[in-house]
Formats: sequence, C-alpha cells, structure tokens
Amino acid sequence: MRFLLLLLFLNLCSYLQTWAQQTTPDTLWRVHKITIEGNKRTRDFIVYREIVFKKDEIINDQTINEKLVLSKQLLMNTTLFVDVLIEAVKTDTTVDIHVLLKERWYLFPLPHFKLVDRNFNQWFVDQKASLERVNYGLKFIQNNISGRNDNLDIWLITGYTQQITLRYNLPFIDKKLTKGFSIGYLYATQRELNYATANNKQAFFRGEDIMRKTMRAELAYSWRPDNKQRHYFRVGYNDQEISDSIIKINPHYYPLGVQRFRYPDFSYEFKYYNTDYIYYPLKGWMLDVGITKRGINKETHLWQANIRAVYVKPLAKKTFLHLEGFAAVRTPVNNNFFDQRLFGYGYFFLRGLEYNVVDGNFGAACKTTLHQQVGKFILHNPFRSKTHDKIPFRFFLKIYGDVGYASNKFAVSSNTLNNTLLKSYGIGLDIVSIYDFVFKIEYSFNQLGREGVYLQSRNDF
Repeated sequence: MRFLLLLLFLNLCSYLQTWAQQTTPDTLWRVHKITIEGNKRTRDFIVYREIVFKKDEIINDQTINEKLVLSKQLLMNTTLFVDVLIEAVKTDTTVDIHVLLKERWYLFPLPHFKLVDRNFNQWFVDQKASLERVNYGLKFIQNNISGRNDNLDIWLITGYTQQITLRYNLPFIDKKLTKGFSIGYLYATQRELNYATANNKQAFFRGEDIMRKTMRAELAYSWRPDNKQRHYFRVGYNDQEISDSIIKINPHYYPLGVQRFRYPDFSYEFKYYNTDYIYYPLKGWMLDVGITKRGINKETHLWQANIRAVYVKPLAKKTFLHLEGFAAVRTPVNNNFFDQRLFGYGYFFLRGLEYNVVDGNFGAACKTTLHQQVGKFILHNPFRSKTHDKIPFRFFLKIYGDVGYASNKFAVSSNTLNNTLLKSYGIGLDIVSIYDFVFKIEYSFNQLGREGVYLQSRNDF
C-alpha cells in the first residue's frame, strides 16, 4: 500500500512539473543589435531590408527561430549570395543577431552559346543537332553594380539570330527601398522564321534575305511594399517587319496581313513569393498574375491575361508535393499566328510534349509532382576561395502527371492537340546546385503513345 501511494505521489509530482513547464511563459528577449559580415560589395541597407528582426523589439524563443529561418530565405532569394548563416547570440535578457554572408560572383563576361529551339530534344532530334540553329557571341552581365542589387546586361549575339540587347535594372531608388525601375533595348534580325504550326509542330521558312527584323524599347517601374509582394508596370514600343516571302505563305502572320507591325504595349504584373527558395521551393507558395494591353487603335488592339500559381507542401522530411497551375486568355479572338502562341513556350508547357506546340486564344494546365530527395553532397573547390569553397549538390527523384487544354476555333485539322484534353506523365531526376542551377532528366509518356528521355536546364520549377 505504501509503495502504491509513493508511486502515485511521484506520478503526481511529475505531472505538476510538466504542467508548470508548459504554463510557464516563454522567456522574452530584446534585440540588442544586428550585425552583418561578408558583404564586400552589397550595401548594408540592402541586407537589412531582408532581415525581419528589428532593433529593440521584444520577442520569445519561438519567434526568434521563425525569424531566423525567414530572414535566411529572403536573403537567399535576393540571388546575391551563395550562402547565408544567421545566428542568435543570447546574453542575459538580450539577443544579438549576427549575419554571415558569402557573396556570389557578380561579373560574368561569358561566351554565349544557346540553342534557338524550345528545348534540347527538339534541337537534337527534330533539327538533327544543326549548328545553324545556335546563337553565339558575347554576353556581358554585371550584377550588383553599385551594391544595390542593380544589374546591367549587354548581349552581342550572332549566329541564327543577330541580336543586340541592353538592359539596366535598379530595384531600389527611394529611401524606403520600395520603388525601382528598369530600362531595356533590343534589336534583332533572323533569316529563318517560324511562320505557322502544322501537325502540332513549328513550321519554319529559311531564305537568303532577312526574314524578320525586331526592335523593342521598354521602361518599367517596380514597387515592392514588403518582402513578399512585387508590382511591375511596363510600357514598351515594338517595331517588327517580316519579308515578302512570309506574307505569301502566311498572310495572317500579323493583324490585317501587314508586313510591318508597329505598336505600343502596356502591362501590369503582380508577384507574390512565400516560399523558402524561389528557384526550387521545398515549401510555401508563389503567385504570378499579369495583364497586358497591346496597341491603342483597332488594328493593333489585344488584351491578354495570365496567371500562374505554385504550391509546395512537405509530406515528410525529404518528401514534398508540388502543384502548379497556369492559364492564359487573349481577346478579341482572332486568326493571327502572331497572337496564338500558347503551349510549348516558356513555362507554358507539359512534360512529355516537348516536341509539340499547341496554339490558341485560351489555355490552362495543371502539373502535379511528387519529389523525394535521394542524396546530396558537397564538392570542395580545389582552388582557394573564401566565398566558393563549397559547391553543394542535391538530387531529387520525382514522379509526375500533367493535364492541359488549349482552345482554338481556327485550328486546322492537322493540329489534333487543339480543343482536346492534353495528358502526360513520367518519372525523373532533378539536380540542384548554386547559382540557381537546376538540371532535369525526365522520362515521359504522352497521350499520343510516345515516350522518351527529355533534358531540361530551366529553373522555373
């Protein structure tokens, strides 16, 4: 009996101790100071903008841990650093926040060699790895010029396309670090042009003369009221001209069958990032919404709206589910080839249909992927470097399935993928490293009964 009473007493004491620990309020800390180290070029105020700690604020342990994670995510998403370490050093009733940064290389005077086709498979198989379908030249990129995360691009390209590109972007021009601008100019010529879509593939015409000249000038204003929202307002002017040969084989290339097409455009884009890493998120979500108005008269008039959403949910420590949806609509509906590019361009594609394009005035798709991290390692740089001494690699196995639909009431009978449900699925391996490097090896199956290996080097996830 005494033993039972003693055991009951000990259990009661244990319960009371646990209850007391659970009901004891968290220790509160005052942020004493925030220090940063390692930013040789990046200005301090650019770093402080991404750190969610505030001097003299009172926070508990849980809030400290949450803000440490969020601050690192925001700093990595600036694409200014290859690594970020943030520590909280506690003394008595205060806590010091120390930020250690490793900056990227910001100057890239690189030779440029890029395929003009939409993906590697199309170039290697459809175009038989033709070197005539390659752009080459010099690409001069200077990031973080003044330490304000501003960028200057100068591209001098020849080969398939002769192109000159100049662009400068300054994200912050005000004291509150919320407003910025960018300006750009492009001039390009090409001797081969995609003039139509046949059998759901691009049809090209090549001649001795220049098939198309393109000039575009653009000015953009950006507004970033907080760490997650971004607003962009753009105005541009375009001047494009195609050859007589293109007009003869496709009189509906430009609106009204014109040979030279000049027009202004106005656009607004909203982006929202609530994820750990923009280029390969493992949790969180992202949203991109845009609307564009082309032209100011009846002949050039066109509206386009598009939306893209990404949601990533961890299912286990190394397993996560990725959902992506996107849609686009154009009005008024017309039969101009220039206004109908849809599936197969940019992020608007289905895995397994890399060889195909699907035109239309409206389209939507949903992509589902289950990822499993299967390994990682760190490559130690044999050359001495304070900022690039370690190069990490991560490997993710995945299974996926995509569905989509493209509406086109002007579709010809040979383009059988229009106005029908598009489906594909497959397995793959993603390799992720520094400098937003993502390389994808995918084995896909599509509704046409075709299968194959597809290689992607795109970081739009």
